[in-house]
Amino acid sequence: MERISNLILIDSDTRRRATISHVLSTDNIHVEPFENISELAGAWPRSGVVLIHDQPGAIHDLVEAMAHHGEWFPIVAFDEQPGTTKIVQAVLDGAIDYLVWPVSGDELSATLRCSIERAAEVGNAKLREVMARTRIDRLTRREREVLSGVASGLSNRLIGEKLSISPRTVEIHRANMLNKLGANHTSDAIRIAIEASIVS
Repeated sequence: MERISNLILIDSDTRRRATISHVLSTDNIHVEPFENISELAGAWPRSGVVLIHDQPGAIHDLVEAMAHHGEWFPIVAFDEQPGTTKIVQAVLDGAIDYLVWPVSGDELSATLRCSIERAAEVGNAKLREVMARTRIDRLTRREREVLSGVASGLSNRLIGEKLSISPRTVEIHRANMLNKLGANHTSDAIRIAIEASIVS
């Protein structure tokens, strides 16, 4: 199993940050503690596993920050007595594992090591998905509809008929859509749409 050299800890609770840092120091894991994602963004690490306290929107914001930096770190979320819905949402937002705090040092270390292995499989794909979704978010509703039509293999005329607009208007939306996505060709736009999971 790959060794963890760096743990990026994000938690606004000072006492808990200190406790986790102490627990992991006995296993020779270097912990970089941060109070929040803004503080992390000011000192972006080169590598590591993120252990983040699961507060509302925290994982989503962290994933957005990683997309902005173009780097993906495996995310392990934790909270005290989380419900099933909260854990599922954390995974949907991008966490690859979840811990219920408090947790023993051995369990924490084992979970982090497993996360590194799992991250090697899903990390790059997740980063591509997040970056693609960030691009898709720039589109207007109409541009998304045109992208959906393009991804379905429809011509400008058929897209126009479906949306009750002229083929020329479709062309304009299509050009704007390609520009906003940073796509040189229609095939690039379709790939971005697939990576963002808005078409299959």
